[in-house]
Amino acid sequence: MNDAFAQRRTSGTVPITLVTETGYAAWRRKQSAAVRDGLRRAGFKAKVGAYALVPGTKGSKDHVILAIDKTPDLWALAGLPNNLPAGTYAIEGDLDVPIATAMAVGWGLGCYRFDRYLTDTRARVAKLVLPKDADRDQVIAQVRAVTLVRDLINTPAADMGPPELAAAAKQMADEFGAKVRVVRGKSLKEQFPAIHAVGRAADKAPRLIDIAWGKPKHPKVTVVGKGVCFDTGGLNLKPAQGMRWMKKDMGGAAVALGLAHLIMSANLPVRLRVIIPAVENNVAGNAYRPGDVLRTRKGVSVEIGNTDAEGRVVLADGLALADEEAPDVLIDCATLTGAARVALGADLPAMFCDDEDFAGALSAAATTVNDPLWRLPLWRPYRSLLDTPIADINNAGTGGFAGSITAALFLADFVDSAKTWVHLDLYGWNDTDRPGRPRGGEAMAMRALFEVIRRRFGVS
Repeated sequence: MNDAFAQRRTSGTVPITLVTETGYAAWRRKQSAAVRDGLRRAGFKAKVGAYALVPGTKGSKDHVILAIDKTPDLWALAGLPNNLPAGTYAIEGDLDVPIATAMAVGWGLGCYRFDRYLTDTRARVAKLVLPKDADRDQVIAQVRAVTLVRDLINTPAADMGPPELAAAAKQMADEFGAKVRVVRGKSLKEQFPAIHAVGRAADKAPRLIDIAWGKPKHPKVTVVGKGVCFDTGGLNLKPAQGMRWMKKDMGGAAVALGLAHLIMSANLPVRLRVIIPAVENNVAGNAYRPGDVLRTRKGVSVEIGNTDAEGRVVLADGLALADEEAPDVLIDCATLTGAARVALGADLPAMFCDDEDFAGALSAAATTVNDPLWRLPLWRPYRSLLDTPIADINNAGTGGFAGSITAALFLADFVDSAKTWVHLDLYGWNDTDRPGRPRGGEAMAMRALFEVIRRRFGVS
């Protein structure tokens, strides 16, 4: 945060003037000859995202001209921090509170840099004075939450295994006075046998992380995050290309922790619980095998059709624990299936929900905060694709069709009592560099989830 924002304007603060393509010509005619000449020499065209730093002449300041949409969004300023020279910048004019807040968040996200392993860790030097109309608390909370998620996902598995993920969860929880319970060893094997079976082959032992915060009288919101800190595919070993970025397979856990950070920062009147099964899906002599039948916390038996469909197996135990409390809203977040990416691509998390009202509200919230997702159907007839004659359910559907739907239907077997359940199958990763969205870990669907929870249980 200190690298992104300045406390106040100074005499050297450089103004940022926002123009639109339709209004640019009229605005330009009102400017001095020196400004018009500067824009001409810069070759500035008022296409969305284009900017020019116009040098000041005697008696006038340098200033930035930035082309934006008629209604600027989260990413309007995100391309500036990495391109402007050292200095302090401030937006000219008045903005509505939501727009000012979103644009400031976008600037903060544009400042993100994962530099843990870099020798060049120089502080960023382009800083923004927070617009006076921005909600400062929301700006800080959202940038911090996204930074937390990105940092967790970007950290290699050697430094972000189950124990390190538990430590990061505890550090975040301690900041807000939340209670943390970590179950491992014999207790894990007895209470959460599926989590233990998936993670037992790794040197870093599996565990379940359980965070609780808020007053018991408040509505119960429970978030379960897939914490597979590295996924080799197990004995159904992934090819090299498929394994390369599997440090991100704990992206659901990271998003769950980021969402918790936002909820606790806003002090929403909810009883929050975060459950993370943290494992590595590794290969060793004691690894679980294709064809094994595993018991789960719920008592449901699972035949292992594929050890590379491990995420749903560990989530089964996490969801069963969450469902025992009959929460008002039960959310699970997971980097679960390649099928969701084939269907929707990298940018759109797949959303499955058994509550029409909540699904509609979540979709609306996603649009409002520019955190897109797309609803797919919980098509119950496909549940038969998970049938097996030797267990209650198989973890890998037959036929190869509708992989994201059958994965969601697998999880649905472990949710009975929650009033509303929503499953997010997300990518958790940016494959390319875009303004405010550098290549690497990403907090997909987190801001949308926070917005719908805030609207439903918080303040309007």
